Amino acid sequence: MELLNKYLSGIIMPSFLILLGIYFAFKFKFFYIFHPLKAIKAMLENQRQGFKALCVALAGTLGIGNIVGVASAILMGGAGSVFWMWLSAICAMSLKYAEVYLAMKFRKERDGKFYGGAPYYIKDGLRKKLGLKCAYALSSIFAILCVINSLTTGNLVQINSVSSVTNASPLIFGIIFSALALIVIVGGIKRISKITSILIPILSISYILMCLFVIFANIERIPNVFTMIIREAFSLKCATGGLCGYGIASAIRYGVTRGVISNEAGCGTAPCAHASSESLSNHGQGCLGIFEVFVDTILLCTLTAFVVLLSEPISTSPMELVLSAFEKYTGDLGVKIITTLCILFAFATVICQFFYGIESIKFISKKRTAYIVYTAIFCLVTIIGAVIPMSLMWQISDLVIAVMTILNLVCLFLLRKLII
Repeated sequence: MELLNKYLSGIIMPSFLILLGIYFAFKFKFFYIFHPLKAIKAMLENQRQGFKALCVALAGTLGIGNIVGVASAILMGGAGSVFWMWLSAICAMSLKYAEVYLAMKFRKERDGKFYGGAPYYIKDGLRKKLGLKCAYALSSIFAILCVINSLTTGNLVQINSVSSVTNASPLIFGIIFSALALIVIVGGIKRISKITSILIPILSISYILMCLFVIFANIERIPNVFTMIIREAFSLKCATGGLCGYGIASAIRYGVTRGVISNEAGCGTAPCAHASSESLSNHGQGCLGIFEVFVDTILLCTLTAFVVLLSEPISTSPMELVLSAFEKYTGDLGVKIITTLCILFAFATVICQFFYGIESIKFISKKRTAYIVYTAIFCLVTIIGAVIPMSLMWQISDLVIAVMTILNLVCLFLLRKLII
């Protein structure tokens, strides 16, 4: 699996994501960079109708990816990983706009509520190009990958990351976490969006303030941190056997991969949340997708990276790396606050990822039995995730994310004329 990830996550996915992101950015004339006021205006005009959908999407991206994912990238790829996170985010903004636009264009309506996502725009958008059977096969494969992703990246990684930092028994913690998640998810998208629209703004503001406290306490060292990020992003380290470029390859792989896990741009999961928006503006909701990437990667991931790099803690565990970084400047109280925020972020992500998974299940099968079985498996996985090793889960998550992203990017390219 490590060898497969090396090529899929280390070469194919980053290259395709960056190149296609640049392609769309040029086709969109970088409107979100050169004309930010127009993008903000479209976003604000759409904010009221699209806010809950945005919060659900942010719930699926904010949290462990921004915190543990960033620390993991720095541990594995060095400080240079942060630069590649920034680059992937800038490229990902155009991709997020593209996939959200398609999700809005091809979404369906049932009982007065909208639904849709990548499987729907793959099937309906490509049926004329590839034929109905081929389009349906691709959309079904993507839906299956989305179900697996909801159980791994969206569940196992989240619960395992936070269970390791609590004083409670991992098994007991997993059972309680699973029970609370079940109470929310049985209420469907209405209850999920209500909970996330309350949690996400509070958690995000609290985390930002904690990070800013550390950063302003070390404001004179910020230029050195920037220099280190840029220098290591393009450093060439010789590995054993005379292989050159190991450093830059690691930085790109873990920077882009963790960036994708964090903001989910290009991998086709977040469009499911945006498709449920009450908004009637494809462009306005697409601009909210751009804002989602900005908040997730440019803002929160950068703040996490600065805190970790400023503190220079020594650890082999991503979660412990983050906690020790905050402990250095905020003490035990800061650690308790960050731990609580991480648990709540993880909870928001888990209930959001359940929504992505269940919508994919509904695409594959209309039978209620499938819904019940998936719900039971999801809750069981939440308990299992609290007690099994972490390293294997990152490997599985990287692989699933890479395959999903490559498939979705191919479909976005084939549908580029509709988007542009």
